Amino acid sequence: MNRTWILAIAAAGLAAPAFAASDATTVTGPGGVTLRSVTVDLPQSDREFPGTDAAAINNNCLTCHSAGMVLRQPPFPQEKWAEIVNKMIQTYKAPIDAADVPAIVDYLAKR
Repeated sequence: MNRTWILAIAAAGLAAPAFAASDATTVTGPGGVTLRSVTVDLPQSDREFPGTDAAAINNNCLTCHSAGMVLRQPPFPQEKWAEIVNKMIQTYKAPIDAADVPAIVDYLAKR
């Protein structure tokens, strides 16, 4: 998985990491701050939530959580999972489509 990250490096006393010219685009702004875009290869996880009813949870929850982390949670009743999923949306601003919430909650409550 490739991601492009922007690194900000203050000129005052901090050494900039070494990057090949082909790896980065550099822009120095006011105040001596250098911004450098860098492509980074991140490890892939091939683990998804199992089951034919896992599409909603795979499409929404794997953005922030590994399937393993979620599947190791204690079994909660449906009402508690609804509370947890709504907290992810409201408090942590998880970009979960409201139409997917019932399927996610059902999946978690039935596992």
